[in-house]
Amino acid sequence: MNIDLTGRTALVTGSTAGIGYATAKSLALAGAAVVVNGRDQQRVDDAVDKLREETGSTTTTGVALDLATAEGAADLVAGLHDVDVLVNNLGIFGAKPVFEIPDEEWTRYFEVNVLSGVRLARHYAPGMAKRGWGRVIFVSSESAIQIPTEMVHYGMTKTAQIAVSRGMAQELAGTGVTVNTVLPGSTLTEGVREFIADRVGADVPFEEAERRFMEVERPTSLLKRLIRPEEIGNLITYVASDLSSATTGAALRADGGIANTLIP
Repeated sequence: MNIDLTGRTALVTGSTAGIGYATAKSLALAGAAVVVNGRDQQRVDDAVDKLREETGSTTTTGVALDLATAEGAADLVAGLHDVDVLVNNLGIFGAKPVFEIPDEEWTRYFEVNVLSGVRLARHYAPGMAKRGWGRVIFVSSESAIQIPTEMVHYGMTKTAQIAVSRGMAQELAGTGVTVNTVLPGSTLTEGVREFIADRVGADVPFEEAERRFMEVERPTSLLKRLIRPEEIGNLITYVASDLSSATTGAALRADGGIANTLIP
């Protein structure tokens, strides 16, 4: 299959590293003009330079804004009026006993993981519908359907993304715009590497730490390893393409079989 996104503009939030960066790279290789996002200007500039070098793209640009705030979202859309592909990847995670999570942390997780994507979709999706084509993709998690005991507040936001995505897809029925969620499993990003070090021990060599983490804390994984960011980026690029035109309102698992359920 040939995925060609030439002429399409794609915004990937939270894309200076990890799944976001891998997705931006995959979309750029498919021909899209990619807009990289992060909060730190230097990190955004470095990511843009690296993407241009790795992909040969001359259309990759970046914007340094905190899209977890209403002000950041407003500044973004003021300068970037339209996109064809919106990948809502921005997110935070962390472990904490559920009865010790204060109100402000519940609110913060919702603001960053859910409302950031809602604000951008609310702006960009109607324009996509007017043009008769568009893709909105929420990067959720297997934690949406298999809530981790140590991260209930995170799992709550990931479930909310599925609900938001499905509702938006219904609202955009028949417009040529699709809205979907992608559900990665535990993926090898720098944040996850640090998370595992905290759980297993910073003195444990990473290969052994990964093995222990998957065996003890993610035993249902069928891959028996962490997913690599590129594996998620590949699926997102397919969902962003014309080839996925019959897929909308869906929750698409790229979790390595970690969620021990037949649905969604």
